[in-house]
Amino acid sequence: MADRTAPVTGRWFQAESDPDAPTRLFLFHYAGSGASIYREWLPLLPADVSAQFIQLPGRQDRLKEQPFTEIEPLIEQLADEFEAELDDRPFAFFGHCMGSLLSYRLAEEIGRRGGPAPVLLGASAWAPVGFRTPPVEQLDVPEEEIVEWARGLGSLPEEILKDRQTLDMMMPTMRADLLVCASYQDDGAPVRCPIVSYSATKDPLVEPAAMASWAPRTPEYLGNRVFPGGHFFLHQETLSITADFVRLLRRQVSENG
Repeated sequence: MADRTAPVTGRWFQAESDPDAPTRLFLFHYAGSGASIYREWLPLLPADVSAQFIQLPGRQDRLKEQPFTEIEPLIEQLADEFEAELDDRPFAFFGHCMGSLLSYRLAEEIGRRGGPAPVLLGASAWAPVGFRTPPVEQLDVPEEEIVEWARGLGSLPEEILKDRQTLDMMMPTMRADLLVCASYQDDGAPVRCPIVSYSATKDPLVEPAAMASWAPRTPEYLGNRVFPGGHFFLHQETLSITADFVRLLRRQVSENG
């Protein structure tokens, strides 16, 4: 298990797409994945929004690092990294599934420390109430059962499912990320920024009324956008989601300018 004493040496932030852009957007990946899931976003973002991907330990260019298995030390470390990374530009968060959870708790932790709030938080495929997180004891199963669970969600392409070497490399990170999600205990904490949420009609992990649980957590809930598809609708609806989120982000920046 990674904790506050574990050496964390890799890059938490991928290079900005445009360091001169007046607004920053931080993108948080889902469990078992890495920063590269957002590569299709870059050509869709306007020149005034600079994207930066969060890369957690234990994957891709940080594969040799120990992944976190509990949410509290991960959020504390993320907040430390953000304190050193942020400048005076307005910024926004967007995350999918575990990425939504992390961006929400990071916004709360930054606020608790007296830091600046995001101008907008986009929460996709996760909600603080009504998300079916596998319990910790359910994750203490053979690798084959984790693989089948991921297959059912559509999170692993068939070419990876058939590649034993790649699976063996990915599964410790997948299991660790799921443990992070399972370790979360909701406390009803609010954040100081507007929230917009995104969900899908056939997501087996999100209950139908789950996204309404965002409303009490924010001074301004901008509603939920529903798309056809399953848990990973993010990849089929990239164009629609980015267009909607950028529209709202620009509005929030203008109102806070």
